[in-house]
Amino acid sequence: MIKVEVRNLTKQYDRHLAVDSISFSIETGKIYGFLGPNGAGKSTTMNMIAGCLAPTSGQVLIAGYDLHEEPREAKRHIGYLPEMPPLYQDMTPKEFLSFVCEIKHIPKAERADVIADVMQRTGITDVSGRLIRQLSKGYKQRVGIAQALVGYPEFIMLDEPTVGLDPLQIIEIRKLIRELGEKHTVLLSSHILSEVSEICDEVIILSKGRLVARDTTENLGALPGGSRLFMLVEGDEADVRAVLEDAGASGIVIIPAGEGRVEVEAEVEENAKDRIFYAFAEAKLPIREMRTEKMSLEEIFLRYTSSGEGEGHGGDL
Repeated sequence: MIKVEVRNLTKQYDRHLAVDSISFSIETGKIYGFLGPNGAGKSTTMNMIAGCLAPTSGQVLIAGYDLHEEPREAKRHIGYLPEMPPLYQDMTPKEFLSFVCEIKHIPKAERADVIADVMQRTGITDVSGRLIRQLSKGYKQRVGIAQALVGYPEFIMLDEPTVGLDPLQIIEIRKLIRELGEKHTVLLSSHILSEVSEICDEVIILSKGRLVARDTTENLGALPGGSRLFMLVEGDEADVRAVLEDAGASGIVIIPAGEGRVEVEAEVEENAKDRIFYAFAEAKLPIREMRTEKMSLEEIFLRYTSSGEGEGHGGDL
């Protein structure tokens, strides 16, 4: 079973530290979301994992092969779609995939079957004889994914695969990615958080070149501050705030609601509801309404990329 290991990977351009000593590993059989704001280092990291960019320091192991020491063996396990697919516009998809087979050292006797299969899997068989420059953006993305599948690598990286597509094309590419996840391990970079939430099993979040979180969205939402608490309480603001702070709540917002009541919104641990209920009972502050909601991926993302909170969270992926 393939495993991708990234160890203290660093990339520095003059005085700019693009990737700052990040480490994580990826197990087989899952779709991982790779998240971060612009400039966080996602594409740089993916290019280093793919062997397209040399790191300043650090190590990448693919299926046990050191990418620097044994690049050919390591890259045999990788399929990569950069944000700008490297397509030759004056070739047809079939010609382009034949070229990719050649540079990936696919035996000549197997090439026709490989090309037919990846075209069928990516839905480009019907346009296989048209020039790539005549294809829509969606079909060009499919051709880019098809080249990543040549050689049947166990690990596939897709950098912003749905950028610039219309809604129908996005739906089709997402469906394709889910299908790929049934047979391959996929690392998906995307700015569309709903897309990551919908497709991915786990997420890896970068901010300012550093790894700040990695886990399932469910587990990230279960961290301290991972749920949002809403309450209607009888009592004054100072007493209510004191109880909440003692109970470990953060991000507390209290608004007077009239008739001696206040509305409360705060960030709490997922399992803190009972503890907070009994804390208010002990303080003799009656609760009239109380509910919790898990934080969305958008809220989790903002939390980890707008501050240093949560840096280094998560298990070994």
